[in-house]
Amino acid sequence: MPETTPNRDRLSHAPDEAETALLLIDVINPIDFEGGEKLLVHALPMARSLAALKRRAKAAGIPVIYVNDNFGRWRSDFPKLVEECLEARARGKPVVEQLPPADNDYFVLKPKHSAFFQTNLEILLKYLGVNTLIMTGMAGDICVLFSANDAYMRDFRIIVPPDCTASEDPDHNGQVLVLMQRVLKAEIILSTVIEFDGTRATKGNAGSGFHAE
Repeated sequence: MPETTPNRDRLSHAPDEAETALLLIDVINPIDFEGGEKLLVHALPMARSLAALKRRAKAAGIPVIYVNDNFGRWRSDFPKLVEECLEARARGKPVVEQLPPADNDYFVLKPKHSAFFQTNLEILLKYLGVNTLIMTGMAGDICVLFSANDAYMRDFRIIVPPDCTASEDPDHNGQVLVLMQRVLKAEIILSTVIEFDGTRATKGNAGSGFHAE
């Protein structure tokens, strides 16, 4: 019998291939919890910066992955969550309106804080060939931090643009960025400084705009 070449797409593997992926963590969010009013204040400018970064990333062929909490709605799905967060009564609606998922974006639902815990994110990144993660979203001092910690333990290069993360307390957000820079070797680079060389993220010549104290 003639030799056959295994079909890489036999199991509907991810069609894209890139060194870098952009992760949007919990941006599809009703923000209907205690302290949500404080988070929304910082999430709105974050969403504007992140929307601009997402446009540039997609233009460079960078895959975009929404990693989102299921908010305890175990029978729901991602499109349903988006729909619910766009309802007029949802506090997070103005954030979600700025960051609508596209048909060719990826999404992963997570049950807990980390984007990696009990999700298919790691296998998706393997199929994509990703070694660098641009990690964004909210809250910076909770889910972004937990996700970055798990990414570091999996040997990913981590980039966290400070203007694309938000927490209830901006001081806490700044403290956790310093922690990620020191302990997780994260590159804390403003989104406007990130450049793309093909599907690889690089730092421009304008400086990071962030300095650890």
